[in-house]
Amino acid sequence: MSGDNYYFGDSVTMHGGQGNTGIVKNQPAPAAPAASPELEAAVRELVALIAELRTQVAPASAQAIDDSLPAITADPAAPAQQRHGALMAVAGIAATVGAVGQPVVEAVNKILQLLGS
Repeated sequence: MSGDNYYFGDSVTMHGGQGNTGIVKNQPAPAAPAASPELEAAVRELVALIAELRTQVAPASAQAIDDSLPAITADPAAPAQQRHGALMAVAGIAATVGAVGQPVVEAVNKILQLLGS
């Protein structure tokens, strides 16, 4: 059987130098890791505490909280630096209001610990 071709793995044949699209894998993307249930519960608790805190701070601080809220998530695919910055911003605002903000600071610390930050 002279001339038979056997291919294993990816094979690319290109003719000419225009319109080449590269290797098409046609394989499903790997599933994203799921967030831990403990982290999801901690984020839900923090969001509820933030809602309470928001009503007790100045409008500028409330706006900063609103801006930070979308980045506070349990999603493992979320940009870690943005999430960390948002958590620190919320903790900073909570620390300025004293005892009222203490539960928020503790919740942020718990999330940071769960994230390994």
